[in-house]
Amino acid sequence: MNDLKERIAAELIAVRDRSLAYTAAEDDMLVRQHSPLMSPLVWDLAHVGNYEELWVLRAAAGIEPLRPEIDDIYDAFKTPRKDRPSLPFLGPEEARRYIGGVRGRVLDVLDAIDLDGPSPLHRDGFVFGLVIQHEHQHDETMLATLQLSGQPGLVREGALPPGRNAGSEEVYVPAGSFLMGTDTLAWAYDNERPAYRVDLPAYWIDRLPVGNRAYAAFIEAGGYDDPRWWSTEGWAWRQRGGVTAPLFWTRDGDTWWRTRFGRTEPVPMDEPVQHVSWYEADAYARWAGKRLPTEAEWEKACGWDPAAGRARRYPWGEQDPGPDRANLGHRAAHPAPLGAYPAGASAYGAEQMVGDVWEWTSSWFQPYPGFRAFPYPEYSEVFFGQEYRVLRGGSWAADPAAVRTTFRNWDYPIRRQIFTGFRCARSEPV
Repeated sequence: MNDLKERIAAELIAVRDRSLAYTAAEDDMLVRQHSPLMSPLVWDLAHVGNYEELWVLRAAAGIEPLRPEIDDIYDAFKTPRKDRPSLPFLGPEEARRYIGGVRGRVLDVLDAIDLDGPSPLHRDGFVFGLVIQHEHQHDETMLATLQLSGQPGLVREGALPPGRNAGSEEVYVPAGSFLMGTDTLAWAYDNERPAYRVDLPAYWIDRLPVGNRAYAAFIEAGGYDDPRWWSTEGWAWRQRGGVTAPLFWTRDGDTWWRTRFGRTEPVPMDEPVQHVSWYEADAYARWAGKRLPTEAEWEKACGWDPAAGRARRYPWGEQDPGPDRANLGHRAAHPAPLGAYPAGASAYGAEQMVGDVWEWTSSWFQPYPGFRAFPYPEYSEVFFGQEYRVLRGGSWAADPAAVRTTFRNWDYPIRRQIFTGFRCARSEPV
């Protein structure tokens, strides 16, 4: 148990270092709203501390509230992002003091708590996993805000392995059942539970995410001008917004350029395409004679081990992600080249299924059979229905602590500011 507490303490330190790094900027940068799609950066910073206070200090440890007067300010459901600049949120220095005070008390709670206790919040450190993953998710949101700000010099770069020709374009997944979701991963969210058996017909799925070169070919072929490839809703969205390329792409002569964290550079054709909406991904798949995979198809291709008859935590197995297996945890501020991670392949041979880009699926965000909301319905339950499409896999900006083969993300099909891409699938001919 001491090993688990040491791991939790290390994760708490790592995620806080990340949050502070993304908010190490001038105050004006932090309090300004860079897009109505996003909160001011300093709101996110104090919000993660308030969430940590609510769940670790109050719910798990029964400690009296430190700053109850700010709860409504940092309740994400009370004020939409576009209206948050009008809130009396804490300024940068006060926000840092507040989250630091919360964190000191959280570490005291961690030292004293029984992680074998009967409370489901305590057991296996679930409540700590909850706040660690939540903060990492907001760190990724901060990166999306920094991208929209257009300000250079605020996001660190890093080195990634080279790409390679990965061989066949698709991998084959035979017909059969698999266990979807989890009953065993201690920090999994309620929407990943319970595990249940799903039977799928055979299908093919792309070995790699769709790359920029392939996506540019779709543009060159008039993909944005032909309603045949678009759903009715997607075509209306494309026309309404005048969309002609992925977000942050521009064209100069024969060259495509992208703006990335305040710098303009040629689009690297060997990287997975990112910043595309579900509608764009769906249109490309139709143009290519394929379709987007269902969520179940994606998870089976990613995490099922047919030889062992069980699910893997990561595509390659149970070992933690390392620099040779996946582009996670902001190793660099962009996707890795296609084919960069052969050691990260799944049992079926699909590569780069975690890291690089969140991958759109064709599925709506729905509960699994036997779903039970925990620890609060606003994490998952209120989003179920036919408004949000499921994304899988995690991007380069996602941390390994918040990524696994069963993890489910979701968003509106119009969203492009997040680090989204996709891969295609097709059914086996009958």
